[in-house]
Amino acid sequence: MTILITGATGHLGSLIIEHARRLAPTGEVLGSARDPRKAEHAGVEVRPGDFAGDLTSTFAGVDRLVLVSADGPNRLDLHRAAVRAAVDAGVRHVLYTSVTDADTSPLSLAADHAATERLIRASGLAFTFLRNGMYHENYLNPGPVVTAAGDGRIASASRDDLALAAAVAATTDGHEGVAYELTGPRAWSFDELAALRGTTHTKVTAEERAAGLRGFGLPDFLVELLTDIEVNIGRGALSEVRPDLEKLIGRAPTTIEDAARAAA
Repeated sequence: MTILITGATGHLGSLIIEHARRLAPTGEVLGSARDPRKAEHAGVEVRPGDFAGDLTSTFAGVDRLVLVSADGPNRLDLHRAAVRAAVDAGVRHVLYTSVTDADTSPLSLAADHAATERLIRASGLAFTFLRNGMYHENYLNPGPVVTAAGDGRIASASRDDLALAAAVAATTDGHEGVAYELTGPRAWSFDELAALRGTTHTKVTAEERAAGLRGFGLPDFLVELLTDIEVNIGRGALSEVRPDLEKLIGRAPTTIEDAARAAA
C-alpha cells in the first residue's frame, strides 16, 4: 500500500504526514510539494508535485491519495487537474480535505469544495471526504477579537486533530464512500473566546469587517471569504457538533480552552 499526501510543506499536509508515518509501515507514506526541498524535514520521500503542472510521476504507483485542498481563487481548476491526474495514474482511492456540510453549506468557501467532491464522485475513484471544520488556530492570534459573527457559535477543531483523522482514514480500511463531518467537541462564541484570551470581542458589520481586513493588506478574494465565514457563523452555519472526529481519532477532540492555553 502506497499513500501519498499532497501539500507536504503546508500546515495541514505536514501534520498528516507526521501522523501517517507513525501509523503506517515504513516506506508506505510519501508526500508531494511544489518544492520538495522545503520538506526535507518530513522524514518521507517527497515528490515534486504542482497541481498546475505535470503530476504524472507524482502520482505514479500511488494506491491512496490524500488530496489536501489547494488555496487561492483558482482552487477548483487545480483540483480538477489533480483528480484527472489521479485517474490517469491509476490511483484507487482519494481522500479529500473538504469543508463542513460541503454540499449544503451557505458558505461561499463551500462552493469549490462541493464542486471538487462532485468531480471526485464522477471520476469513478473510491473516495473519502474529510469535511473539516474551521481550525481553532485561526482564532488564537494575539490582540482584540473583532468579528462580523455577532453572537454566533462555532464548533471549531484543532488542526492537529483533523490531521490525525486524515492519517487514520488514509492508513486504515473501511472509509470508502464516507463523508466525515469533523468538528470540535463544543460550539463556542467569540465573547467566550475573548474571555479565554483576556481580551474583548468587538462586534462589527460585514462592511466594517471587510474594510478592516483590507486595511491589513489582504487580497479581495480572501477578504470576501473571511467576512462571509464570519457572517455565516453568526447565522449558525458552523455551530453543529458532530461525533465523527472523536470516532476517527479514538479520543475526545481538543477543546478551544486547551488550544487557547497552549497558544498563550
